[in-house]
Amino acid sequence: MSHEAEEKPSKEFNSVASIALTEVEKPALDDPESRELDIEKQEPTETLEEKQDGLTEVNNNIVDWDGENDPENPRNWSRGKKLLNVGIISASSLTSPLASSMVAPGVKALMAEFHSDSRLLSSFTVSCYILGFAFGPLVLAPLSELYGRRKVYLLSWLMSFGFTLGCAKAPSLGAFIVFRVLAGCGGVVAQVNGGGTIVDVYDVHQRGAAMSIFAMGPLLGPVIGPIGGGFLAEAKGWRWVFWFLTILFGVSTVVGVLFLRETYAPTLLANKTKRLIKETGNQNLESKLAIKKTPKDIFWTAIRRPMTMLFHDPIVAILSVYIAIIFAFLYLLFATFPTVFAEQYHFNTGIQGLAYIGMGVGNLSGAVLTAFTSDRISIALAKKHGGPKAEFRLITVMMTCWACPVGLFWYGWAAEAKVHWIVPIMGTALFGLGLFGTMMPVQTYLIDSYKRYAASALAASTLLRSLLGALLPLAGQNLYIKLGYGWGNSLLGFIGVAMLPFPFLFYRYGEAIRNKFKREY
Repeated sequence: MSHEAEEKPSKEFNSVASIALTEVEKPALDDPESRELDIEKQEPTETLEEKQDGLTEVNNNIVDWDGENDPENPRNWSRGKKLLNVGIISASSLTSPLASSMVAPGVKALMAEFHSDSRLLSSFTVSCYILGFAFGPLVLAPLSELYGRRKVYLLSWLMSFGFTLGCAKAPSLGAFIVFRVLAGCGGVVAQVNGGGTIVDVYDVHQRGAAMSIFAMGPLLGPVIGPIGGGFLAEAKGWRWVFWFLTILFGVSTVVGVLFLRETYAPTLLANKTKRLIKETGNQNLESKLAIKKTPKDIFWTAIRRPMTMLFHDPIVAILSVYIAIIFAFLYLLFATFPTVFAEQYHFNTGIQGLAYIGMGVGNLSGAVLTAFTSDRISIALAKKHGGPKAEFRLITVMMTCWACPVGLFWYGWAAEAKVHWIVPIMGTALFGLGLFGTMMPVQTYLIDSYKRYAASALAASTLLRSLLGALLPLAGQNLYIKLGYGWGNSLLGFIGVAMLPFPFLFYRYGEAIRNKFKREY
């Protein structure tokens, strides 16, 4: 119980793909050549025979750290070196979410330049970036396991730099959309690797603050982006939004080349093994954390297991749909804010970005509420009931889930009634509170529920979330044209209301459902 309870505070801000990098296929228990790696403990799991013997045979050809205080182990780095590496990743985690929404206030000018009046494409120019978030991790996560985190960071930042530059120079709307999707595939790398990097360099009890700082990027990026993007698009044109983002990705790449260091233990020990083989001539040397699987197996596992859980586990399926719907509503609102506040409230391009502040305030409030309640509630209930239970994480969801549909009703009917502009923005703040107060505890619940398969459960959730977040906003403009702002947002609110019982049902019956559908993936 103590080990499990100790881990929980650090998980609240863990992201989907950060854990995916440490997860590998379960071996046959009697096959020592296909052990799993326990990156948390930085050691391979024992085989069944070793567990039965109670002792693992010492092998002098196994390369390990030089004791607990080995300076090559990232967990023994100086405080400054740790902060530098995590700081670089945290800055990158802000840039990509910034890119996801920064163009929103300039979409009208973009569409005019490309001589298109399609409302569907107008929405898709904003949300298509999220398609990259869906498919990027399927490649970046296994690449990180094969080649380490640093190379994948640099390759992804360079990829984002190149394709964002392509957006700035796009000759047509079709080329712009293709470049933007590909830029999203690279831009998601901080979400894929970031949490894993923090796990690499910090022990369990040191990760809370680091995870909190890291989580601020995805939290603030989509809100800061339209604010700066609005004024930049008004002053210099929409293409300068992408020139600015190109500069940011370029700076990330240069800083990464100069200062970012490898932190993934299997890669570091593999490099050490190669160096020792060269120095000693002993070809039998082998890393303690050597990966036995083929690249084909690693990529296949990254794709197969999340899909299996999504279609066979009711908790993963329902909660993934729940989170995907809420996340899609967020980008639907982002895609339609320029129309609502330009036509309804006559905001100019620069001022339009300020309409996103309400969402940012709500997100920040949800983050603070979640950080201060989730762990405390779980620990208190664990003491009361004699042990930790994954369902305790859902208490925070039960406290905040109502805010999303109420915020949608508030925002829609305030805009419909043409009341003062601050009133609908207050509704978006309420939605932001419910968004963050629901998404983060649900992710933590999946982590605590599926432990060994947590990465795949979160990967399934992220894939569905990103797909729906990219595609649902395409219906936004037509939705408001046919139903108006009031009933259009009320339809979204009623869908949110229909999802409200699930956190309460899973709190009551979640453990029984997990046990009934428990299986090997």
